[in-house]
Amino acid sequence: MTATSAGKPKVAVIAGGDSAEREISLQTGAGVVNALESLGYPHVTLDFDASFVDRLRAERPDVVFNALHGGAGEDGTVQAILDWLKVPYQGSGLRACAAAMDKWTSKALLRMHDLPTPRGVRLDVDAGEAKEPPEPPGLPCVVKPLAQGSAVGVSVVHFAESWEDAVRGASSFGAPILVEEYVEGREFTVAILERRALPVVEITPHDDFYTYHAKYTPGASTHTVPAMLPTALAQRMQDYALRFHHILGCRDYSRVDIVMSVTNSLYVLECNTLPGLTPLSLFPEAAAAAGISYEELVDSLVRAACARAGVHAA
Repeated sequence: MTATSAGKPKVAVIAGGDSAEREISLQTGAGVVNALESLGYPHVTLDFDASFVDRLRAERPDVVFNALHGGAGEDGTVQAILDWLKVPYQGSGLRACAAAMDKWTSKALLRMHDLPTPRGVRLDVDAGEAKEPPEPPGLPCVVKPLAQGSAVGVSVVHFAESWEDAVRGASSFGAPILVEEYVEGREFTVAILERRALPVVEITPHDDFYTYHAKYTPGASTHTVPAMLPTALAQRMQDYALRFHHILGCRDYSRVDIVMSVTNSLYVLECNTLPGLTPLSLFPEAAAAAGISYEELVDSLVRAACARAGVHAA
């Protein structure tokens, strides 16, 4: 594949798909398309559906910008297809995406490398392992699907009466679920771009926690960037995020979520290998705080994909 005669490689933006985060993916895709137009990249937008491979072959892009969130777009499936088709793309590869998307695998890697993370257990609902809150972690606890993003299917359980509803909600995305101890405190996220930790963002949700509603509804949460933290503490968060990024084998960019307890202990929660790039997303805010515009962010990610495949990006 070669760049177009105008000097810019042709970019295929993949957005939509059939995950629970489809609408958010479409918003990210729209933002990326607007940036590509401003930057002068020829582009086409593709949905991830049954015709995806045929359309991709017909369009013959130089590079793909994967704007999917959750599901096949983020668990390594799309990455495997693009590797098979030998089409370069931004972001992490199959193994890193698969490991990051599986919350139990992520937690095992965090423990293995002595990074602090809340205690948790993996339960198989179909095997009858979730009839009551496990000890540990006991109550309160957080009940999550094993492989979803954007807080889809997540519940905080304070009382035993809420347990069954929480399990039902999480297991609707698959029988294995994750139950973690609930850490009360402040929520933060650290964006990683090209092996650099961007300014820490503090998230103050107006719901009980950073729910799907709080993430994507205007005014439902407050983002403070850079977070108001002592320098040493912010640097420790950035160090944890960079270490987790490298442990997973991520590339180009990622976003690591961290909670700080009321006693100022830090706990790493998870890594997002395809951070949202919507108008309300955290990654563009962190980039802006580092002096990187949305268009510069998209351009750097396209160029990273091109560089891996030897495609010239003028």
